[in-house]
Amino acid sequence: LPGLHAIAIAFALEVSVGKTNTVMALNNSNVLLPCTFTTCIGFQNLVFTWYFNSTEMIYHGKIKSKASEPILMGRNPRVEFVGSTTGKDNNISIVLKNVEFSDAGKYTCHVTNPKEKKAQHNATIFLTVVQKSK
Repeated sequence: LPGLHAIAIAFALEVSVGKTNTVMALNNSNVLLPCTFTTCIGFQNLVFTWYFNSTEMIYHGKIKSKASEPILMGRNPRVEFVGSTTGKDNNISIVLKNVEFSDAGKYTCHVTNPKEKKAQHNATIFLTVVQKSK
């Protein structure tokens, strides 16, 4: 059956933002946007991109192999990569610095693995920004 093979590939790469997909941050604070990926067959030249509200690219990186940390290909100056891909988890989390109310919205962690016939997967986090209480 030719259709079965495609299904097996689709499940090889998984992208996750953890148990909850909603993050709350205080205005002017730094917030962690978590993202990890797992792949059964390994990866080569994997590309990951973080998007804000689906269109604005805020971080873009490439990982040659499991033995190397990501290479930065582009980022918003307020975004810092805090993950690690040589450890147990393939962690591609970022920190958004000095959060403003305009930062509230949808953040998508998007991963493409060329080794899996360019399978693309993503996970989404919704950020809410709140005012510090007096």
